[in-house]
Amino acid sequence: MLSYDPATEVDWDAPLPEDAYGLNPEWSTLYGTRLWQEMTEAQRVTLTRHEVASIMSTGVWFEMILQQLVLRDQYVRDYATAEFQFALTEIADECRHSIMFARACQKMGIPAYFPKRPVVELARILKTVGNAEVAYGGILVAEEVLDVMQRDAMRAPNVLDLVRTTSRIHVVEESRHMRFARAEIRERVRHAGTLRKRSSALAIAVVAYFIITSLVNEGVYAAAGLDTRRAVAAARNNRHHHAMMRTGSAPLMDFLGTSGLLTRPSSAIYQRVHML
Repeated sequence: MLSYDPATEVDWDAPLPEDAYGLNPEWSTLYGTRLWQEMTEAQRVTLTRHEVASIMSTGVWFEMILQQLVLRDQYVRDYATAEFQFALTEIADECRHSIMFARACQKMGIPAYFPKRPVVELARILKTVGNAEVAYGGILVAEEVLDVMQRDAMRAPNVLDLVRTTSRIHVVEESRHMRFARAEIRERVRHAGTLRKRSSALAIAVVAYFIITSLVNEGVYAAAGLDTRRAVAAARNNRHHHAMMRTGSAPLMDFLGTSGLLTRPSSAIYQRVHML
């Protein structure tokens, strides 16, 4: 399996060009809005750097949850199986990713952004009781959304090399994690009844809602010198960003549909965060 060591693969000592974005600007929550047109180029650069730092911070937060979910699921499993050994490999990858994202934020000089306190506390329930397809469904949602954004970032010449490299590492290693999560979901729902599928579909959608709404902290707008209230309203009504989210989420929605995990109630939740 192809794995990278971010400590050596990333040039942590390289200076950061002042004009390079933190993420592909088309993924900025304000891109395409009137407010984006009014912003200076320096504000756009600052905003995208804080947005990517917020996304990375949320990634670290959820990767810590992910590791606990996988460890609980593999507790007292047959150590000789490929599934058990791959699960531990995945956890090792996630540890490196969390350190990588933390160092990237530190390099950009941006402090950690955290989800709102109620979300943090609700997540304690997920990491304590989440199991089977709900656990792997939450993992898949988080990784699929990040994957689409990072594939765009790693190909964009106007994005920081730091972000392009960390995105490449994450995309390569997470591709096998997503295959693992999909295989686990298929196996867990193979003989599941209708009631269990419906309840799991709803639980996964709720997890997705909190992940998506936590990706970009409202503090990023103040950091770019913007009026937070106006910026939040502009982001909430940004049709361009909504379309990007729907396009990026299409493969995930197709998979959940074919797995019997896309019901009318869960679809309504995905629509609220523009994943469907």
